[in-house]
Amino acid sequence: METLEIKKEAALKAHGNASSKGRELLENLLGKKTFLKEVTERIKTIDDVLEDNNITQKELNTMFINVPEHLKYQYVAELIAKSLNEGWLPDWDNGEYDKYYPWFKMSSSGFRYGVFDGWGTVSSVGSRLCFKSSELARYAGEQFTDVYRKFMIIE
Repeated sequence: METLEIKKEAALKAHGNASSKGRELLENLLGKKTFLKEVTERIKTIDDVLEDNNITQKELNTMFINVPEHLKYQYVAELIAKSLNEGWLPDWDNGEYDKYYPWFKMSSSGFRYGVFDGWGTVSSVGSRLCFKSSELARYAGEQFTDVYRKFMIIE
């Protein structure tokens, strides 16, 4: 069986120029997510995050056999940041660019997303959990609150 390769730019261009039947054909061949423009349209669930990082649920579970559950969810939170940042990595040597992270509140009513925050730093040590924009930090905190709770709270 021969495999065909297509550049994403070419697929997006073809999709944009295609009739409704042509768009449907391309979406069936390449997956609807291929043609979603905003990362927040593509990444909505843990399964989306795993798929974006070429990891199956079975592989994830195998990686974390006999390991405390919070470590598994910290790893998932790192994958969330990686997916939502779409290749962006924080430059800790450049204080001109802010880095953002979701902030959570713990109270008698439970663990919940509170707000996002940003900071500048001259540190050369990075964090795998920060985001390139306040919008993405807010989205991660609201959309994946349960993931953050599972790695931040001892239950």
